[in-house]
Amino acid sequence: MQVLVLNSGSSSLKFQLFSMPDETILCSGLIDRIGFNDANFRFKTQKETIDFETQILSHKSALKLVSQYLLDKDHGVIKSPEDISVVGHRVVHGGSYFSDTTEITKDVKDKIRFLSSLAPLHNPPNLEGIEVAEDIFPNAKQVAVFDTAFLQSIPEVAYKYAIPNEFLTEHQIRLYGFHGTSHKYVSEKAIGFLGKKESKIITIHLGNGCSMTAIKNGKSVDHSMGFSPLDGLIMGTRSGDIDPSIIFYLKDKLKYHLKDINTLLNKKSGMLGLTGYSDLRDIEAMASKGNPDCLLALHMNAYRIKKYIGSYAAVLNGLDAIVFTGGIGENSKFMRQLVCENLEFLGIEIDAEKNTHDTKGIRAINTENSKVNILVVPTNEELEIAKQSVNLFKN
Repeated sequence: MQVLVLNSGSSSLKFQLFSMPDETILCSGLIDRIGFNDANFRFKTQKETIDFETQILSHKSALKLVSQYLLDKDHGVIKSPEDISVVGHRVVHGGSYFSDTTEITKDVKDKIRFLSSLAPLHNPPNLEGIEVAEDIFPNAKQVAVFDTAFLQSIPEVAYKYAIPNEFLTEHQIRLYGFHGTSHKYVSEKAIGFLGKKESKIITIHLGNGCSMTAIKNGKSVDHSMGFSPLDGLIMGTRSGDIDPSIIFYLKDKLKYHLKDINTLLNKKSGMLGLTGYSDLRDIEAMASKGNPDCLLALHMNAYRIKKYIGSYAAVLNGLDAIVFTGGIGENSKFMRQLVCENLEFLGIEIDAEKNTHDTKGIRAINTENSKVNILVVPTNEELEIAKQSVNLFKN
């Protein structure tokens, strides 16, 4: 069975084609910097890797480019769209409607569309990916794997907001959390690496979107994002934690419309608002040249992460490991160093030399004296989505 997995992020598109159930990767690729003139396209098969820059201004055009290469007579790995049996889609927000992997129907798409107001940077490209895939692979089963599923184990004391009860019981306003597929995958890998039956772990997913999860014995118990992906850490274009009264001030005093406030906090804040850049690679490059705004933004980002490490260590009543993952978590040695500095009180000591190594797979970057393991675990949301998509039709 051939399973195509599409992961449409806020500014990127990851894809992998698997032969299941043996989990062989037939091809994979990434398009990042969607919306920029210099978007990067990578298409990798077992025989070759193709890289180039191009202008890709939408997820729809990105998906069409991927399909062209999948079917290309010289480079492609499938002969016709019928070769694809299942297309698995990462969908960020399932709200209270979805807590499990589900086959996509019109009703499912309508609910994903309805929930777009809660995940404006993700649910729309997720839905666009679904609809384009339906056209290109009309005979394949389309499956949605929701980011919120792994975080359903978070207890009421953590997911309930301190507002009148009817907002939860009647309107399902609560913490949902996101990046659940990634947190589930890397936490399982980390637990296997540690070889412990009982574990207390903090997973730190850093990319254009950023989140952290407190995980006890393989179950999530708290998470940095909330009702929507806007909450928590400083992100590429999202503010993260902010005093709600600022919203009222923007509306009443500065005369912002609510729609403009939503755009401001989701698309014009975070690292972009602080520096003028949303891509951390650009920010690190400018910081190395002495740009004070970029340098401060990096330190602010790390400071926010430290606060969550401290609070989650308290919630877990101890800590066996912190896990870095995601595009930034896996690749930015500078951010890992900033985050781990001055945390010796919690038993966290990073080895500067190990931190610079870019070896593949899981690696530990803590000192021998560190009481807490510091792990870098490459995420593979696509494999997790493929496995869940196949399992859906076994039951």
